[in-house]
Amino acid sequence: MSEPVLEVRFTERDAATALRSDVRAGLTDAPKWLSPKWFYDARGSALFDRITALPEYYPTRAERAVLAARAGDIAALTAAQELVELGSGSSEKTRLLLDALVGHGSLRRFVPLDVSEPALRAATAAVAADYPGLVVHGIVADFTERLAIPSDGARRLVAFLGGTIGNLLPEERAWFLKELRHVLRHGEFLLLGTDLVKDPAALVRAYDDAEGVTAEFNRNVLLVLNRELGATFDVTGFDHVALWNAEQEWIEMRLRALRDMRVHVAALDMVVSFGAGEDLRTEVSAKFRPERVADELAAAGFALRRLWTDDHVRFGLSLAEAV
Repeated sequence: MSEPVLEVRFTERDAATALRSDVRAGLTDAPKWLSPKWFYDARGSALFDRITALPEYYPTRAERAVLAARAGDIAALTAAQELVELGSGSSEKTRLLLDALVGHGSLRRFVPLDVSEPALRAATAAVAADYPGLVVHGIVADFTERLAIPSDGARRLVAFLGGTIGNLLPEERAWFLKELRHVLRHGEFLLLGTDLVKDPAALVRAYDDAEGVTAEFNRNVLLVLNRELGATFDVTGFDHVALWNAEQEWIEMRLRALRDMRVHVAALDMVVSFGAGEDLRTEVSAKFRPERVADELAAAGFALRRLWTDDHVRFGLSLAEAV
């Protein structure tokens, strides 16, 4: 077994700088917002793992079902020699693709990217151990910044799963997809996971579960700010809110102040005031129609070759080719 390589492009210092920049921008804006990337400290990641197992939260199960059914087709259509995964986390679902591509006989290298060095270090070690013939090159990086994916000329398939594309605002999605197209050569592929538009009640339930796990996950971002920036958020002073924005066709997660309060953020030397009932937006999660997926990909220079869904048409997996 060859030892996995871990390339660090996004350090703890970079993360601290980005956190300060994001929080200053978001808490001084009107309305206020925070980036969802800051949910995922160790506690937040553990809470999200619990969310994916909840009966209300269908996306993870639905995407896995599509991958399980179509991984062989993806391997045959792409014959990818290199699999790149953006925001890989534990790379658990990716093993369905790895198995199919290894079985097809084409795959030589796996390149997972993630902002968390500890999570990526564990994932690359596990994949290298389980796929001894595979070269594993992990990259600690923020995929929302300028992308640079190393390649030795191998034919690449980039996987961006989990519906994470929906956390980007429309202008951010357009920029990201164009950046990705710039990185890829003609004939290389993108595999994109997108949650689909459906009954708003089912969507809201997925982000506001009966056990309150998502509420705890949402409020955890305030604990991150308290710990990392010396903020004084009273976490119990905010309600979790999930609502469907029909015009934008996305779910919004918010934290709603239960009373007037002033929050000191020591690291930024700033005081932030909240009025009773004021919302702090912590996430958008866009839901897609097939024609919107095709249009946004085409605008960035991709041609949609396949769009598969689970049996209940809840989640889509799109295979697009760089043209």
